[in-house]
Amino acid sequence: MSTRDSIIAKLTQALAPQTLDVIDESDKHAGHGGWREGGETHFRVRIVSPAFSGMSRVNRHRKINELLAEDLATGVHALAIEARAPEEADPRAARATAS
Repeated sequence: MSTRDSIIAKLTQALAPQTLDVIDESDKHAGHGGWREGGETHFRVRIVSPAFSGMSRVNRHRKINELLAEDLATGVHALAIEARAPEEADPRAARATAS
């Protein structure tokens, strides 16, 4: 199983997200620390889950890091997290309409 597939499976099982995007951004970091040939070192997770309702941003990140601890210990060098509850507006949508 690829690292991306592992991340998807763990987050889906634990958080039952309404939306989940796991993006391998390794190609943007070629030659930087933690990068290796073949990718799967730098990821961005965009997730919307009811499990995040009432949770602070810090606690959401802690939960995701806890769920992905094995992946982070065995090859994932960087993980960017965008986590929100369904009732929260998407900040990317606000930026798009402002431009």
